[in-house]
Amino acid sequence: MSEGMIRHARDAQGIARVTIDRPAKLNAMTEAMFLQLASIVSGYADDPGLRALVLQGAGERAFVGGADIGVMAGLAGPAEAQRFISAVHAACRSLRDLPVPAIARLQGLALGAGLELAAACDLRLASSAAHLGMPEVVVGIPSVVEASLLPGLIGWGRTRRLLLLGETITGEEAERWGLVERCVAPEALDTALEDWLALLLKNGPAAIRSQKALIRQWESMTPDDGAEAGIPAFARAFEGEEPARMLGAFVARKRR
Repeated sequence: MSEGMIRHARDAQGIARVTIDRPAKLNAMTEAMFLQLASIVSGYADDPGLRALVLQGAGERAFVGGADIGVMAGLAGPAEAQRFISAVHAACRSLRDLPVPAIARLQGLALGAGLELAAACDLRLASSAAHLGMPEVVVGIPSVVEASLLPGLIGWGRTRRLLLLGETITGEEAERWGLVERCVAPEALDTALEDWLALLLKNGPAAIRSQKALIRQWESMTPDDGAEAGIPAFARAFEGEEPARMLGAFVARKRR
């Protein structure tokens, strides 16, 4: 177990739970673990019954404490460093490209590459006992790859605080900043997670997939181009039965 592993399972409702399992090392991840995570998440992308994916860390001390410092300290030059950080990016990219929502369950530490993985998810749920940060400059390297998502979440000023000062913030402060969507007491974390999953499961599966794809497009579009991209997406929704069935059920409830 010292090398760490990624555990995963999908339930009958279509919820996949992916667990970074290296609690003795605060779930710090090696290159092999990042590549394994990318492979697992990419595999779920082909599952037509998948409704959501939960990314979590084993134990209560950490979501992901970051990339393994010992491994990074042993990188022998730029070529090895590029290979390692490309594995981090591959894991983050797999979460962004997943066709259904990815939810980060944040307890304990979410630092460096751990926070990048969380930023790559669609929704972030944090314990008030969580601590989040990007301390790479403290050990002589810049924050890169999916750290580029932070300005869209928290703005440029707060991004600069995290990346240039190496500050760590609490789950409660992260919620105030908009870095996480909800922060709850540690004992309420799993209940809050199940509440979110229940809401997702009530929604139209095809609509959710279409919505995530649109949000992904909007990230690199102007508002005008984003609005235009939504028109064919709306029209395509009516190729299937989901709108007629769900709209009809809604109208029927209103008439009662």
